Amino acid sequence: MRLAHARHTGLQVALVVGALALSAPAAVAAAGDGSGDVRISPRKAAPGSTVTVSTTACGKETYGKGESEAGGKFHLFAGDRKGVLVGEFTLPADAPSGTDTVTLKCPPRIKLTATYQISGRPNGAVDAGFGGDASKGTQLAVGGLLLAGAVTGGVIRMRRRSAGSGIAA
Repeated sequence: MRLAHARHTGLQVALVVGALALSAPAAVAAAGDGSGDVRISPRKAAPGSTVTVSTTACGKETYGKGESEAGGKFHLFAGDRKGVLVGEFTLPADAPSGTDTVTLKCPPRIKLTATYQISGRPNGAVDAGFGGDASKGTQLAVGGLLLAGAVTGGVIRMRRRSAGSGIAA
């Protein structure tokens, strides 16, 4: 009986740990948005607004070029921090709602693409998230803590259940 219970508990723990291990790369990919080192602000832009694009993917370069499908061509220049290139463009007032793709090019042969949303209404001041791009690590850490707490709680519950049934753990 004890062996069967141990296998059941071990299987449950293995399933939880496996699910966590498989979800970690997806969480990291979602945080990066699949766009390399490109940051677009705001992530939901209204027609007529200015969109800022920055990247660290160009290394030591001090110049790059960019193009937005909706906003046209723009230049990337050295930003406030070393290794960061920044550029901006203005969305046309008649830009349709949907997804826009931005392509960045840096010497010698670096090419990156990223997407953002164009919303049909003005960009509000309320942001329901944890913050900007700098907080992605915080979001992943909080998620990891929540998952670790759930696993710990499940293990404690299983141990208490086995102790209550007269089976030594």
